Amino acid sequence: MSRDTALIIAAYNAAATLDRAIASALAEPEAAQVCVVDDGSRDETLALAHAWAARDRRVIALSQANAGPGAARNAAIEATSAPWIAILDADDYLLPGRLAALHAHAGAADFVADALIRVPDGAPAPASAAGFGGGETLSFEGFVLGNMGALKGPLDLGFLKPLMRREFIARHQMRYRPALRLGEDYEFYARALGLGARFVIGGEAGYISVERAGSLSKEHSPEDLRRLRDCDDALAALPDLTPADRRALKRHWASVDCRLQWRLLIEAVKRRDAAAALSTFHTPQAAVYLAQRLGEQAWLRGGAWVRQGGRSSQNRAL
Repeated sequence: MSRDTALIIAAYNAAATLDRAIASALAEPEAAQVCVVDDGSRDETLALAHAWAARDRRVIALSQANAGPGAARNAAIEATSAPWIAILDADDYLLPGRLAALHAHAGAADFVADALIRVPDGAPAPASAAGFGGGETLSFEGFVLGNMGALKGPLDLGFLKPLMRREFIARHQMRYRPALRLGEDYEFYARALGLGARFVIGGEAGYISVERAGSLSKEHSPEDLRRLRDCDDALAALPDLTPADRRALKRHWASVDCRLQWRLLIEAVKRRDAAAALSTFHTPQAAVYLAQRLGEQAWLRGGAWVRQGGRSSQNRAL
């Protein structure tokens, strides 16, 4: 089967990094199309995309009113035709040979993903990747449990940027959920696995994930978290899930819900709304999580009080 690949780039205010991303994509011999969708940027992102399209016929430049990465990726899927699709974030880039390494391990798989190479913003990338290795098949249960919100150690599996077989996506009429501004990749990959996708994951093949200060630990809005949590309810309706799959979804739902209730508790405290604050302790898991977070805050504030020599802190917010 052809290795022709459409690389799709959702770009928002990405003028500082877009040239690097597009250049790295076009350097891959398998890159038949590179589709950049400007998501309502306020900088020169769209102009840069059009400049690339004028220079290289493989580049497609599109624009839309700001609607999020899911909607942008849907537009790129519609605008391209290559038998394989690969996601590339506008601030990331590829090392030479990355697509060849993924294709070499695709076989009968529908999705093939490599471990991300995490590089701090401004730091040089390694000259080469460590290697994909033998690869292993990812299950629905394993994928969902690999997305429990940890910010230390390996990234959640939802951050993966796989090579995807277009035929599978077309057969199941798959598109990203535009309403999700957080976890849109998690939902898409989980749904594919629930629909029977064969998903192979290996080691580092050359995807450089640029880490900006605070980018992984930034706070999301309660509505972002609510939508991510509730997408698990829709995933649970997939017909062929096993009992273990459904237990994994319940654990993921509870994990996201804990983060949501913490945000809601903070807002309730700021409003001095006691009833709303108490309502966040609505499940045993949330109650334990919130108690732990409150304990951490009390310990931190106690330490600050001691460091200040017993003077009262001026910061009373959680």
